[in-house]
Amino acid sequence: MGRKTPIFLIFISIILLFCACSSGESEKSTDEFFAMDTVMDLTAYGKNGADGIAAAEKEINRIDALLSVGNTDSEIAQLDAAQTTTVSGETAALINRALAVSKMTDGAYDCTVYPLVSAWGFFSGDYRVPDASEIEELLADVGWEKVSVDGTTVTMPSGTQIDLGGIGKGYASAQAKKALQDAGVTSAIVSLGGNISALGQKPDGSNWTVAIQDPADTSTYFGLLEVADKCVITSGGYQRYFEQDGKTYWHILDPATGYPADSGIISATVVSTDDVLSDGLSTALFVMGLDKAEALWRENTDAFDMILMTSDRNVYITSGISDDFSTDLSFEVVKP
Repeated sequence: MGRKTPIFLIFISIILLFCACSSGESEKSTDEFFAMDTVMDLTAYGKNGADGIAAAEKEINRIDALLSVGNTDSEIAQLDAAQTTTVSGETAALINRALAVSKMTDGAYDCTVYPLVSAWGFFSGDYRVPDASEIEELLADVGWEKVSVDGTTVTMPSGTQIDLGGIGKGYASAQAKKALQDAGVTSAIVSLGGNISALGQKPDGSNWTVAIQDPADTSTYFGLLEVADKCVITSGGYQRYFEQDGKTYWHILDPATGYPADSGIISATVVSTDDVLSDGLSTALFVMGLDKAEALWRENTDAFDMILMTSDRNVYITSGISDDFSTDLSFEVVKP
């Protein structure tokens, strides 16, 4: 077996850059903790910042306990074990969101790919390349259409299992921002393992600056994006991978083949006001490739924008955010 990278992310896929408040500006509160298999960083401004962060951390941990496939007491783990079970209304709604994103992307994002990801060792860290017959057998149980939700009763055929990790951090960031808002916070940044979500603007009224990590050199970035009240979520093969016999295998699998996606996209960033959609789409666009990604955006220009880098280091950015993006690389603006 070749060199392994740790199962937990060492480098976040998006680096947040913002200036510290000057004297007289809002009080700053911060917190860092571990949940959902990654490091969470919360920053809030104002007199209610500390209370807001405490509420947000509590909410993130609650969602982690609800959705984690590694926690046998979670509703998702119990569903995977039972195949048919009654879940909470919250979990049922999130499964429905996952199925909707799967349908929207024609299965490029698929919450039932969990057994394949497990077979490759991306959950346990015991990385391996499954043989073709094992992948073919597991593929027979993959398919979002196999999952049925009737009210709060979820039913799947034997062998099919789900994992909401592909949208779970997006849901957690949305709920964390709600907790911050409920506490009276109007300016905050939620960074969940590199998923960046901005609440409002910086205390001085300017936008936040988010740096998009360079897949070729994860110690630096290839572009900067100005945002307010939006999330910026990136997927890339460099985030979790292993090498065997001189070949690199990353954690983003193509649900159609059971192998790591090979679409020509090496970094897919989604920008939206919808954290859950952004989380699922960042994975889907990485799997879909440039042409299908552009076609999907043109059908949903009001729902999201995107920044894509291809294996030849060409950068593509949709027109909705092109004025807010800067880079030293040449780039093409994708228009409706």
